[in-house]
Amino acid sequence: MDAFYASVEQLDNPELRGKPLAVGGGGERGVVSAASYEARKFGVRSAMSGVIARRNCPHLIFVRPRFERYTEISKAIRKIFFEYTDLVEPLSLDEAYLDVTQNKKVLLQI
Repeated sequence: MDAFYASVEQLDNPELRGKPLAVGGGGERGVVSAASYEARKFGVRSAMSGVIARRNCPHLIFVRPRFERYTEISKAIRKIFFEYTDLVEPLSLDEAYLDVTQNKKVLLQI
């Protein structure tokens, strides 16, 4: 899932939707953990220094990470994955491999 942390923040805080957002630190030693699609239009990327991110997008909104919340949402999404296959291999909170060659649900009937 792309821009996962930023997407969760926009899900939980409607006032952040449609605005350039970075999860992470905006200070001198801060780093961007995730950037919303709106922030990416200004060249803000994950692992970028907070100073450079702010330089690229002066109106960028920084929010502190909430890893417990991201874990909660990730688990809910994984439950959906398991509705389709038992072969789910999580890589991180926002990444997983799914083998759907023998899926439990019929995705498309013709």
